[in-house]
Amino acid sequence: MALKDKRQIDKNKHFFQSVGHALEGIKKLVVEERNFRFDLIITAVVLCFGLFLRIAIYDWLWLFAAFFSVIGSEVLNSIVENVVDLIVGHHFDLMAKRAKDIAAGGVLLSALFAVIIGALIFIPRIFALLK
Repeated sequence: MALKDKRQIDKNKHFFQSVGHALEGIKKLVVEERNFRFDLIITAVVLCFGLFLRIAIYDWLWLFAAFFSVIGSEVLNSIVENVVDLIVGHHFDLMAKRAKDIAAGGVLLSALFAVIIGALIFIPRIFALLK
């Protein structure tokens, strides 16, 4: 009997198959997660600002650490939300709320890290331009 359902249930057999699944996951993040899109827009704006101000290479390193900290924590938050929803469904559960709140707190902490990094890099340059 042939399977009607063509969804993959076995491990990936090839590296490019894994990459394809990863790209599909990123596409889902962009399409379905509003905060992920917001993070990408802020990242693009900060990149343009950094190019305009011609910041040094070590500043770029800190900015990219901040970018990927926020984006990575946003990905983990989305994973937690999806897994919790899968387990709990549409019912309220205090532990489910707790898990989601903690994951969201992780995003907030990484965003605070990014804001501090951005302030340390850009505020002195902005004041130097105003003089």
